[in-house]
Amino acid sequence: MSVHVGTSGWSYPSGKGRWNGLFYPATRSKRAGTAGFDELRFYAEHFDTVEVNSTFYGQPRAEITAGWAARTPPAFQFSLKLYQKFTHPKMFREAALKSAPGAEGTLLDVLAMVTQSDIDDFRGGIDPIARAGKLAALLAQFPPSFTSSPASRDYLGQLLRLFSDYPMAVELRHSSWSDAFAETLQLLNGFGAAWVQIDEPKFRFSIRQNALPNVTGFYYMRLHGRNAAQWWRHDKSEDRYNYLYSADELREFSDTAGAAKALVKKAYLYTNNHFSAKSVVNAVMLKAQLGEPIEGEYPPELVERYPEIRDLVILSTPKSQFPTPNFIDHTS
Repeated sequence: MSVHVGTSGWSYPSGKGRWNGLFYPATRSKRAGTAGFDELRFYAEHFDTVEVNSTFYGQPRAEITAGWAARTPPAFQFSLKLYQKFTHPKMFREAALKSAPGAEGTLLDVLAMVTQSDIDDFRGGIDPIARAGKLAALLAQFPPSFTSSPASRDYLGQLLRLFSDYPMAVELRHSSWSDAFAETLQLLNGFGAAWVQIDEPKFRFSIRQNALPNVTGFYYMRLHGRNAAQWWRHDKSEDRYNYLYSADELREFSDTAGAAKALVKKAYLYTNNHFSAKSVVNAVMLKAQLGEPIEGEYPPELVERYPEIRDLVILSTPKSQFPTPNFIDHTS
């Protein structure tokens, strides 16, 4: 089995929890004739996979994803979130209402319905990554409000059928899905879809999981952090992900991934606790616990902030701390 460890997203340039000044340079070069700093290229020197969040908020564009594929090593793998219209129609409707205040409710209801054009646009947008052999999985992340019912099971089945020619990972959060464990398993297994294992603050109806893989094709795990105090109530959405797992807490997940080696072909572990690059730190710690090579050089600023990785990484020297690549990323 091959194990791939990475973070959810690679670009967090603003906010209190920005990565600039920790994993990336604090400022960007704007001198005439310079290409600037390429976050994705630098990230790919350290990890061999990433989970892309931007495809959730807007339909992917082929010219952008082609650039991602071109600027990463041949074995690099992308997991791409499905567009929110497929999994969060209420969120999509609210966003549409903000952009078109005063619009008729019935019109917005129609806009929230998935059309063949939506499917074609998404497929076309991710095609460069798929053709490059760099697609790890499509992630269908559903909200806690998506409960198991005949209608929702039918919808999930239709969605899996529409994207059945891609590896699919499904994140379900409500306990009604685990209450109907056999039925949910039958549905996902029928399409070879991985049931995503998640770690996050628990709520009354949190899904119950056994952490075992349900298909042999691949295993998919997401670690959102355990910041219960700010998970539901926060000033900024980034505050939810302000949590650093300890080595002991991570051992549970590295042990699980290690045990899955005899059962699946590939395993993907993504850390989503991105506040102030804590996901980077925990991804490094997971790789160490799994016995995976820790590649690339790490900025002294990151190691000074997080001494947990001091003995795990190679420090970059001042001259090579942030090398300037040939391209700049304006898209992530």
